[in-house]
Amino acid sequence: MNRVVMFELSSQNPEAQAKFFSTVFGWEVSEPQWGYRSAKTGAAEQPGIDGGIAQGPEHFPQGTRLQIQVDSIDETLEKAIGNGAKVVQEKMDFGDFCLAYIVDPTGVHLGLIQYK
Repeated sequence: MNRVVMFELSSQNPEAQAKFFSTVFGWEVSEPQWGYRSAKTGAAEQPGIDGGIAQGPEHFPQGTRLQIQVDSIDETLEKAIGNGAKVVQEKMDFGDFCLAYIVDPTGVHLGLIQYK
C-alpha cells in the first residue's frame, strides 16, 4: 500500500498562510527552502502528519494536496495515466526524494513522493 505521508497547502500568499497556521494552530513553520515551508503540526509520537506551505504554482494556485509515498514515481505515473489521471508536474529530483503531481479523473490534485 501507498500511504499519505504529508500534505501541502498552496497559496498565493504563503507568508500570510504560514503566519495564520502558526498563530491559530501552533504549527512550527520553517523558513522557505525552494519556496516551500515545512510545517510541523505536533509531536512525532502523536497521531497525525506534517506537511508544508508553498507558493501555489500555475496548475494549482491554492488549495490542499495530499502527498502519497510510492516506491516508484515512474511506475505510479504510468498506472495513474492508464486510469485517467493527468500529469501536471513531471518528476522532479530534490536529492533525497523525487516529487511529481497528478490530477485524478475527478479533478483532485495529488502529490507523489519517492524517497531515495
